[in-house]
Amino acid sequence: MTVDDLDRDAAARDAADPLARYRSLFHSTEGSDLVSYLDGNSLGRPTIAATEAITAAVAQWSGRLIRGWDEQWMDLPLTIGDRLGAAALGAVPGQTTIGDSTTVLLYKLARGALAMRPGRTEIVLDSDNFPTDRYVLEGIADELGLHLRWITVDPASGVEVAAARNAITDRTALVVLSHVAYRSGFLADVDTITRCAHDAGALVLWDLCHSVGSVPIELDSWQVDFAVGCTYKYLCGGPGSPAFAYVRTEHQDDFRQPIQGWMGRRDPFEMGPGYVPADGVRRVVSGTPAILGMIAMQSTIDMIERAGIDAVRAKSVQLTEYLIDLTRELLPGVAISAPLDSGRRGGHVTLDHPGFRDALPRLWARGVIPDFRAPQGLRLGPSPLSTGFAESLAGVRAIAEEVDR
Repeated sequence: MTVDDLDRDAAARDAADPLARYRSLFHSTEGSDLVSYLDGNSLGRPTIAATEAITAAVAQWSGRLIRGWDEQWMDLPLTIGDRLGAAALGAVPGQTTIGDSTTVLLYKLARGALAMRPGRTEIVLDSDNFPTDRYVLEGIADELGLHLRWITVDPASGVEVAAARNAITDRTALVVLSHVAYRSGFLADVDTITRCAHDAGALVLWDLCHSVGSVPIELDSWQVDFAVGCTYKYLCGGPGSPAFAYVRTEHQDDFRQPIQGWMGRRDPFEMGPGYVPADGVRRVVSGTPAILGMIAMQSTIDMIERAGIDAVRAKSVQLTEYLIDLTRELLPGVAISAPLDSGRRGGHVTLDHPGFRDALPRLWARGVIPDFRAPQGLRLGPSPLSTGFAESLAGVRAIAEEVDR
């Protein structure tokens, strides 16, 4: 295509986009140096409503002070958790809570799950999972004297069903995998892998950090045991916004998490001796929840509820396919290190080239924002609710110019 053809095509795609109206609900970048933001899979853009909600929360804090806990804040981790469960997780109420970082929740859920499978000695995980997952599980294995059974994967792909099935045995206590691989964007078959684990008597903990808000998730129908995920990517909760934890209803009575704080006690204000876990998913809570930190994500949950996660996914597929087509058109010397089949790809695309490490700071300086993953990967993560096609084209053009330097 000619330059003009590419511009007309991008404009036509934006004009036909049924989710285009949502872009105006995010803070405008007019007057800034931003040209193309392709890192929504790391940190989502702020919404206008989030700013208003945080301002209102500060006003409530100022006016109501400690009374705010009784009036709303105490239940906020559960009420937002239920809304997130319904909009993006395929989870009925009473199974999802907001609070702590992904790392802390991963530790809590993994330790609690392992205690439910006494006598089993192995944790199954993959060699290219996100570093936090690997590090947390390495530490837990050392603490408990367990064996880590590694699934070796191609960094350009992910954990296939056959590889998972071969790794899971009657010694497996827990399987911990990511729904979408952080590097390649590979989309795992959660349903089938979960059934493989259950057939062997094992439990499964899924990391949803790179899928929640961009890929349909059906935790209940997939019979997932536990799940964890962050809220600052496609949910646009802001830097460091608290993560979420899912504990399937049938496991809640037996689940004992290892960080026994007062907010997870059955009656936290009794201040009595001994820890008695709260009923339901509240027992996942440890200390005082980060109320201001969980306010911003509600506006994105609102958008997902209105648009529908299937429409969000359809736009995500269109954007990633568009980026792959542009890569072939404008970046002939660049390798596409992501699944080409959209049914096996999440919401981002990874490109590989030896010049990307040096190109990244130059791209950022000119207002084009992807991110880099060693050894030579550039991740392009468009966010379906806030990213347009013309913006994506501008980003790939800039990458082509920097690679050709």
